[in-house]
Amino acid sequence: MAENIILTRSELLEKALTLPLSPGVYIMRDRNGKVIYVGKSRALKNRVSQYFHDSQKDIKCERMVSNVANFDYIITDSEMEALTLENSLIKQYSPKYNIKLKDAKSYPYIKINLDADYPKITMTRRRTNDNARYFGPYSSASAVYSIIQTIQKSFGVASCTKEFPRDIGKSRPCLNSHLGFCMAPCTGDVPPEEYKAVFKEIITFLRGSYKEAQESLREKMEQAAENLMFEAAARYRDRISALKSLWQKQKVVGSPDLDEDVISIYFGETCSCLSVFFIRSGSVVDSENHIFTADQIISGETLTSFLCELYTKREFIPKDILLSYELTDEEAHIFESFLSERAGERIYLQIPQKGEKKALCDMVYENAAQNARLYSKQNEHDNSVLVRLASLLALEVVPERIEAYDISNFGNDNITAGMIVSENGRLKKNDYRSFKISTGTQDDYAAMREALSRRLAHLSDREGSFSNLPDLILLDGGRAHVSVIRELMDELGLDIPVFGMVKDEHHKTRALTDGENEIAIAREQPVFVFIYKLQEEVHRYSITRMGNAKRKSVKTSTLEEIPGIGKTKAKNLLAHFRSLAAIKKAGAYELAQVAGISKTDAENIVKYLSQNNKNRNA
Repeated sequence: MAENIILTRSELLEKALTLPLSPGVYIMRDRNGKVIYVGKSRALKNRVSQYFHDSQKDIKCERMVSNVANFDYIITDSEMEALTLENSLIKQYSPKYNIKLKDAKSYPYIKINLDADYPKITMTRRRTNDNARYFGPYSSASAVYSIIQTIQKSFGVASCTKEFPRDIGKSRPCLNSHLGFCMAPCTGDVPPEEYKAVFKEIITFLRGSYKEAQESLREKMEQAAENLMFEAAARYRDRISALKSLWQKQKVVGSPDLDEDVISIYFGETCSCLSVFFIRSGSVVDSENHIFTADQIISGETLTSFLCELYTKREFIPKDILLSYELTDEEAHIFESFLSERAGERIYLQIPQKGEKKALCDMVYENAAQNARLYSKQNEHDNSVLVRLASLLALEVVPERIEAYDISNFGNDNITAGMIVSENGRLKKNDYRSFKISTGTQDDYAAMREALSRRLAHLSDREGSFSNLPDLILLDGGRAHVSVIRELMDELGLDIPVFGMVKDEHHKTRALTDGENEIAIAREQPVFVFIYKLQEEVHRYSITRMGNAKRKSVKTSTLEEIPGIGKTKAKNLLAHFRSLAAIKKAGAYELAQVAGISKTDAENIVKYLSQNNKNRNA
C-alpha cells in the first residue's frame, strides 16, 4: 500500500470491485496506516466490496468500516492457505477489531519425556521440539498441578525433585513411599522398563482414554494374579481404584465412551463469551471461556479463524465437535477440513437440534452467558472508576489506556524501570515492559526520563503495543518526577497527562500530583483502591525484573569462572536448564547435550560445581 493514501468510501468500493474472485486475505488500515482488521475470503471481490456498499451492517462492523482509509490484499491458492495466513497476520498485527486468542505463553501444558530412563511429569508453558509428549493446553496452572499431583499419587510415580538414576541410593525413601503413594525408584528396586511402562499408562490416561487405561491396568492385574504375583496385582488394583476416583471428580455428562468438544457462544450488548467444554470418556475434564469486547467483530468468519487457532494448540481432537450456532457452508467446510487435517482423521461438526447433545450445547451456552454477565458487571464498575478518576484529574477523556512506571535498583547495577499497563480498568500483562537503564548511577529522575524517552520513541511505530498512545501516565514518585517527564513531553511535542503517585511515610498511596498540586484520593475509595493496585503492581513488577536481571548476571558470572566456559556457553546452559540449581544437579552426559558444551566442558562444570559445594560445606 502506498504511504499515507487515504481513500473515500466510494473510492474504497471502487478499489474493492477491482479485486479478483480468488481466495485470499484482506488487511484494513486506518488513516495512519495501522492495521485495524484482517479477514479472509474464498472470493475477495465479493467479500471486501460488501463492506463499502451502503447496505445496513451491524454496529461493530460499521464502526470498523468508518475507520478504514485503505486496504491491502494477498491472493492465496486455497481457502486453507488463506486461513493460515489470516491467523499469522492477526498474531503479527493484533488488530483492534479482530477477536484474538490470548497469548500462548499463558497456556500451561503437562509434559512427559519418555527419552529419560526415569521419566518425569511436569508443568510447562513452553512447547519445544524435544521428543517429549505435551498434553493440553489447560485452562489454568492450578488445574495442571491438581492433575499432576493426583496422577503422581494414583500411579505411584515420584513427586520429588530427585534425578534418577543419578540419585538412586543417596537417601532413604520418603513418607510418600511408606504411605503407598510412590513406587520409590530412589531405592533402585524399580527397573527403568517398569517405570516407563507406568508412564505409558499415564499418557493413555492424559489422552482422555480413561476406559483404555482402566482396561490396560485390569489386564495387568489379572495377569499378575494368575502368576501368583499378589503384591503386583494389589498395586494394579489400587491404581484402578485411584484412577476411578480421579475420573469421578469430573462432571459426568455422558456415557464412558463419549469423547466430544462442545462449543457455544453468548452474544451480549457490552461483551460476548465463547465457551468450550472438553468431554473425555463422558466427563468434563476442562473448559475455556473467551470474552470478546464490544469493539471486536464476531461473525462466522472470525469465529472460525479464532477456533482454528485455538485447535492448533490442542494435542487431541475428538471425532465429534458440537456447535450451538449455525455456520455457512463455506465456514463449516473450512473448519471441518482444518480439524481433520490436524487430527489426521475425519472430524465431524454437528449442530444438534434436540436430545442429549442439544442439552450439552445448552449447558455450555448457559456457562458462556454467566461468564459474560460477570464480565459486564465488573466492566461497569471499572468504567465508573475511570470516569471518576477522569473527573478528579480534570482529564479531557476517560483514560482507557493507563501506563504506570517505577524505578528499582540495587546500587549502581541492574537499574531497571518497570512499565505496567491498564486497559479499560484491567491489567494488561502482555503489554508490560521493562527497561535496563544505562545511566549507571542511582539517579531516579534520569532513569525515569530514559525509560519514558525510549518508550515514547515507539509511538511512531505502526504496529505493536508501543504504538498505542496512553491516555494517562502515572509515575511512582512526586512533584520532581512529574516535572522531569513534563519537560520531556514538551521536548517531544506530546500532550499526555502525567501524574505522580505520592506515598506517605508508611510507603502507602496518599495522593496524586500534577507537579504543582496534590489531588487527595483517600476518601474516593474505588479510585484509591484502583491507584493503589497500580502502584503496588508496578513496584512489584520493576523489583521482580531488577531481581531477575541481578540473579541472571550472578549466575552467568559464576559459570564464567569455570575453565572453558565463556558468556555464550553460560547463557546456553541457563537457557537449557532454566536455573543454576538445575545445572548443579545435572550429570556430565546431560550437560554435554547443551549446544556448544563439549564433553570436556561438561566434566569441568561437574568438577568445579562439586568442589565449590564441598568448600561451602567444609
